[in-house]
Amino acid sequence: MAREEFLAALRALSSRYWGSHPFHVRMHAGTLTPAELRTWAANRWYYQSVLPRKDAAIISNCPVPEVRRLWLERIVYHDGAGDNEGGREDWLRLCEALGLYRAEVLDERHVVPAVRFAVDAYVTFARTQPWVMAVASGLTEMFAGHLMRRRITDVLAHYEWISPDDLAYFTTRVEAVAGEGKQAVDLVLAHCRTRAEQDAAVAALAFKCDVLWSMLSAIDAAGAR
Repeated sequence: MAREEFLAALRALSSRYWGSHPFHVRMHAGTLTPAELRTWAANRWYYQSVLPRKDAAIISNCPVPEVRRLWLERIVYHDGAGDNEGGREDWLRLCEALGLYRAEVLDERHVVPAVRFAVDAYVTFARTQPWVMAVASGLTEMFAGHLMRRRITDVLAHYEWISPDDLAYFTTRVEAVAGEGKQAVDLVLAHCRTRAEQDAAVAALAFKCDVLWSMLSAIDAAGAR
């Protein structure tokens, strides 16, 4: 495929992104209960907690020094450059704001099996597939910025006990994801040179969309219980 055709094929998967999942629709409409929000946050933590390991797997499989240096920044972003910093810490603060104790989030007692299975499958994919396919799987970043902006607005409007400071993960991430998303897209477009590689990249992104959708379906079911 020509570059623009390949990019269009990747972007066409936006309809499979979890932004349109019924659970997210209810979140943005303000109809989730505090218990459902806690279930969501505690389970989403498991996904957030493994992102540095996923990114480290990409680095370990990548023979290109400039890509490894670029990707290292993502690990630092999530883990922080020191204690009490980074995206993981911001997510834990959100969990606490929603009424969860840090200890019960960290020991993963609330993580349901289907969420664990889906997230572990994503990490395994990053470890076992060529590095550029693992990068392609993360191109859900292309669809994330708009959703996060809307989430900040809607959550603050509908859930009065949540403050702007509690949403630091999203307010920080919405800025970072624009730059990171462009970097990842450029890498995939540059390194997927054959039609087979391009098709595999599209399939990798579809897989990631399925991982996220499956996670949210499991969270939705757990919250209903």
